[in-house]
Amino acid sequence: MSDMNWFDNPALQNIDPAKLQMLLSMSDQAKGKSQADLLPFLMSAMSQPGSSKMNFSQDEMDTIINVMKIGKSPQEIRKMDRMCAILKQMRR
Repeated sequence: MSDMNWFDNPALQNIDPAKLQMLLSMSDQAKGKSQADLLPFLMSAMSQPGSSKMNFSQDEMDTIINVMKIGKSPQEIRKMDRMCAILKQMRR
């Protein structure tokens, strides 16, 4: 699945289009960043003024992450799972 195809997945139809657009914008900004640079980028993006207006429920996040895993290699999925675990730990 290409980077843009996840955005059109029917599983995401119940998520606010503004939230999906914000994720698409963040995805574009994150392109080319190393894994070491990605975590600080995500933390910065989550703490931006105005980002609090876009709160994602746990169900929304789980759905988005599962859609983004489609077509990824087992190694890429493990990396995504590790990143999610780190972000969950930091949000506590």
